[in-house]
Amino acid sequence: MDSRKPVEFTLDLSADRSSVKDVVKGILHTIFFHRFFTPIYPSTHDVLDLTLPYVSEDDIESLIDTKTTSLVRALDTASTQQSPQYTSKAGRGTVVLQFLEKKRRKAGWFGVKGEEETVWETWIISVTLTSARGESEAARNRKVMERSLQKAAMKVVSLVNAERAHIPPITTNETNPFPYQILVNPRSF
Repeated sequence: MDSRKPVEFTLDLSADRSSVKDVVKGILHTIFFHRFFTPIYPSTHDVLDLTLPYVSEDDIESLIDTKTTSLVRALDTASTQQSPQYTSKAGRGTVVLQFLEKKRRKAGWFGVKGEEETVWETWIISVTLTSARGESEAARNRKVMERSLQKAAMKVVSLVNAERAHIPPITTNETNPFPYQILVNPRSF
């Protein structure tokens, strides 16, 4: 078992109820665009007033859509809870994207070999849900959303260009050498 701790990056996003799914999808696609090590056709997607990279792979699109829908449901559930124990979590959610490396497991006492997956990079995306009581608040919230999305996208670009030493070597001929998983509101983060 590898004793290295996976590299973690944290991104903060703000979004209103109507845009949260698009904003989170946009930043997840941006990360995948820079960390998906297979040939892809470059594509873009407009989110708010930003043009972001988009990975048009069916598996990734489906996974991102499923997980962002789960996040929206969790945010809706948290914001409708009346109990005081839920008020601190209302309007906040977390999406965690992990990239994994498949490693061969050495034979142990019983001679069992196999593969194990270890995390080598984690992206923690904290989402804060905003709401507005009027037109001026809605306009202000839109500017906050745009700034947070732009800042997060620029942070992704800057981190993926600067932080490359931890990327494991590609040791397989498989189409995608590094599996991935997306978690919504995991307990450990």
